[in-house]
Amino acid sequence: MRPSFNISFPSTSVIMIRKLDTRSPDFSATLKALLAFETAQDPKIDHIVADICTDVQQRGDTALIDYTNRFDGMSAQSMADLTLSQADLKSAFDRLPENLQAALTTAAERVERYHRRQKMESWQYTDEDGTLLGQQITPLDRVGIYVPGGKAAYPSSVIMNAMPAHVAGVAEIIMVVPTPRGERNDIVLAAAYVAGVTRVFTIGGAQAVAALAYGTETVPPVDKITGPGNAYVAAAKRRVFGVVGIDMVAGPSEILVLADGSTPPEWVAMDLFSQAEHDEIAQAILIATDAAYIDAVETAMQRLLADMPRREIIEASLGNRGALILARDLDEACALANDIAPEHLELSVAEPEVWAAKIRHAGAIFMGRYTSESLGDYCAGPNHVLPTSRTARFSSPLGTYDFQKRSSLIRVSEQGAQSLGRTASLLAHGEGLTAHARAAEMRLHENG
Repeated sequence: MRPSFNISFPSTSVIMIRKLDTRSPDFSATLKALLAFETAQDPKIDHIVADICTDVQQRGDTALIDYTNRFDGMSAQSMADLTLSQADLKSAFDRLPENLQAALTTAAERVERYHRRQKMESWQYTDEDGTLLGQQITPLDRVGIYVPGGKAAYPSSVIMNAMPAHVAGVAEIIMVVPTPRGERNDIVLAAAYVAGVTRVFTIGGAQAVAALAYGTETVPPVDKITGPGNAYVAAAKRRVFGVVGIDMVAGPSEILVLADGSTPPEWVAMDLFSQAEHDEIAQAILIATDAAYIDAVETAMQRLLADMPRREIIEASLGNRGALILARDLDEACALANDIAPEHLELSVAEPEVWAAKIRHAGAIFMGRYTSESLGDYCAGPNHVLPTSRTARFSSPLGTYDFQKRSSLIRVSEQGAQSLGRTASLLAHGEGLTAHARAAEMRLHENG
């Protein structure tokens, strides 16, 4: 039996990342443990969030102002101090350098063009007996998008959440973004301008989610809430689900790179870094078919790490949940990818279209050596809000369809009521629902 590819690193190694071999007897158990992520809610956080949501539901604007002043170091006297108009958003856009204005506009246009292709349309058909059946598509009336704020600037999150809602025809897009100590980020507000956001409230945390769900004197209640946030935001989204729709409760960011050895190791190393730098529990995995190539990527990672501003986060992420996996061949690599069901999957291989056909479970598939995952994050066009923690097995990226609803259309003709009525009557009697049966029977000619 071939020896395990698990090896110990020399003391000079900075990144302590696992090396695994699919031939190893304990590979499956090791991989399962690596992929495991505890998604259970922290009871302490859940208790705090429950109290905040109840308070906002009961005291409305007053609670929002109190929490914003307490948690964000603000001194707001009224909701007017926490409300931005379209004019404010345009002013933020106008203050940006021209190159940033152009970058935002280009990204928004590409995302809009892609999401227009996702737009569902109404349809109908008529049976032989004259019965009309169909589906009517309508947009949600009002949605809320949550955007992290403060020094962190996530204009891409604004565009990815607001643009599909805009394309779907949502009449009102409400954005909430915290501004700790009053620090407003022009690039985030400018992104809201180019993405068609209607109004912005400078509030955050669980209190912002509660306000969107229940409404206050100033913040209108929405039909759906999307967007990323911290543990308190995630807990609040869980709590209000059912009152409103939500996109998902996302787990840590993930990338899986499948490589055949043809891509420069430095490129793959940086692609792994691009997700590892999110936080210490992000996951970056490489699956390759050549041990020497895996060594080359590991060497590149060690060399490139020193220049990374978020070096400590990258090191912790790769040490906690990262892996370099040696597979027998690309067929086995694809099978592993389907089991992992990653948020981002890079097929850094020759003929990526051939191998993409073998992938069933992935949030987004990046095909070819020039397709870095970071392009998808910002400006390629598809949405970067993707299923995590293996939920790509049954979930899809955020899209235009998430901001549309389907209503069934049924218009039964007189002729159709005869055959359908008899069928419905038999089934209703079989279920013991007499009124159902009689409602159908009354429309039969022999009972007229």
